[in-house]
Amino acid sequence: MSPSLTERGDAELAALALAGQQSAYGELMRRHRDAVFRLARGHAGDATEALDITQETFISAFAALGRYDGARPFRLWIARIAVNKCRDWARRRAVRRLFTFARPIEEAGAVADGMPTPEEAVQSRAELAHIHAAIAALPGNLKDVLVLRAIEGMSQAEAAQILGISEKAVETRLYRARNKLAEGLRDGAIGRV
Repeated sequence: MSPSLTERGDAELAALALAGQQSAYGELMRRHRDAVFRLARGHAGDATEALDITQETFISAFAALGRYDGARPFRLWIARIAVNKCRDWARRRAVRRLFTFARPIEEAGAVADGMPTPEEAVQSRAELAHIHAAIAALPGNLKDVLVLRAIEGMSQAEAAQILGISEKAVETRLYRARNKLAEGLRDGAIGRV
């Protein structure tokens, strides 16, 4: 009798998914979706955006599953894809903002930013939302390290491997991220973190 999907390792599930067993990919998704969502939430600072990033991550992972090296942890592979999707999201967001502000001044009244100001967000949300906003305001290189190490609980070596930097760089960036985060939360200056 063969083991159930929940008893199989990630590499074996990936092989089964490549062989056409959709339920194997479903099991991989079930195992890793929460971690991917937390990573995306830490980066985007918004649950709805994080859900979109999570979906994009798994769509890309499924399309690239043939390139997954079963000798390496699936968790690191999917986290790397998620980090790239978060960076893509941030670039798209920056481009949208650029085009929003590039309109003629006569049309400026019609361009409404549906997002609350940072001050309104801090006042209207609980402490957890305040922390998410502060994390999202960190520079990308610091945010990536903070989310991978502090939120996802990855080791320094795992974070270094995902981000393609040295372990010492991970250590330094984590130190800086924590300081900037503490400073931003203390001052309430989320937008300036």
